[in-house]
Amino acid sequence: MKRTKPTKMPPIRTSSSRTPLAFHLLVKPTGAVCNLDCKYCFFLSKEMLYPGSSFRMSDELLKTYIRELLDAQRMPEVSINWQGGEPTLMGLDFFQRSVDDVEKYKNPGQKVLYTIQTNGTKLDKDWVAFFKQHNFLVGLSIDGPKEFHDAYRVNKGGQGSFDQVLKAWKVLTQHGVEVNILSTVNAANADHPLEVYHFFRDELKAQYMQFIPIIERATPETLTLANQGWGERPGAERPLYTQIGELVTERSVKPEQFGRFLITIFDEWVQRDVGKVFVQSFDAALANWLGQPSLCIFQRTCGEALVLEHNGDLYSCDHFVEPDYLLGNIRKTHMLDLVSSDQQKKFGQDKFDTLPQFCRQCEVLFACYGECPRNRFIHTPDGEPGLNYLCSGYKLLFNHINHPMRIMAQLLRSGRYADEVMSILAKEEMHGVSDEI
Repeated sequence: MKRTKPTKMPPIRTSSSRTPLAFHLLVKPTGAVCNLDCKYCFFLSKEMLYPGSSFRMSDELLKTYIRELLDAQRMPEVSINWQGGEPTLMGLDFFQRSVDDVEKYKNPGQKVLYTIQTNGTKLDKDWVAFFKQHNFLVGLSIDGPKEFHDAYRVNKGGQGSFDQVLKAWKVLTQHGVEVNILSTVNAANADHPLEVYHFFRDELKAQYMQFIPIIERATPETLTLANQGWGERPGAERPLYTQIGELVTERSVKPEQFGRFLITIFDEWVQRDVGKVFVQSFDAALANWLGQPSLCIFQRTCGEALVLEHNGDLYSCDHFVEPDYLLGNIRKTHMLDLVSSDQQKKFGQDKFDTLPQFCRQCEVLFACYGECPRNRFIHTPDGEPGLNYLCSGYKLLFNHINHPMRIMAQLLRSGRYADEVMSILAKEEMHGVSDEI
């Protein structure tokens, strides 16, 4: 294997007080390139940012990324996080080289964790053995039972990918690889929350799941094209997705529909599954009730979850891979300088500073802090811009779960287990009284 000479590597840098204690970096070694053509995946259009590119991260850049990331982190645990597009299109040898580079460049006492988000269609026994050997956490994209998954998660020929993904799930779990479910909530499955949840919990026996709302913004000029999907259409026009427009595609979930989706699942989860099934939205909400926000979208400020493209371009956020949010390229500027730049600090601080007054006076501000800036494109009742598209749905959710969340938060503060909430709520229901501890 050809190795880059050390003299071509940037000099080692040390973290400064301007650098976050830890930051999360998603790396896209194939850029937006994917073997599927999921209709709601606006990231497919990001190919247009790099005309003529091979969309393959070079070995030289891989080394630069690994070395700078390990130098930059000030915490003992460091995560290497692969995403796409579809990262497995790089081939298994690329990821083996990445592990080799980690072993070469990691600092004394550093523990490195690996994650990869994949559609699963390329996985075989060799991939699974590699994941198991290096303790990868695998995020598998699946939108529920076949009829919901195949509604939008299709291949380049328009055929559903459910059977391939289910095969991947089985081989991963059979070989003891840690797997999380990532499910989008969209127009096809949003009215069927328990069918989706029961499929994951009872049929797949999944213990960890995330539910991500599909919100595809559009303008009056781009809506018709956007409704056709974001994949390449030879000989036909497609728009580059950017965070502009106050309209949404027909695939997008509606605000209160999303709130009801989560409420319905929460009501079942809090009665029987606390401590056995872990739903990111509920874990993140509990963290906010404890006063310790953990998920960037529910924190007061953000800016510590960035994305690295296949050519070394570093962007402020995975949802803002567009020219206005390009910080620079790690081939030219050290990652530390980009992460701690004034531009990135302003990006993170703007999450709170641009909140409308309507949000600042909201009774559940502590639970969401306006959620993600990418979704703040509607107006408040008094006409102020910057209200989150999902606001009404989140208000429904957070007000609905307030009582059990307060119970669980108090349990944890008392050194007890959150799953005691199930017996407390059952007792309340039996006696018809509130029994907060």
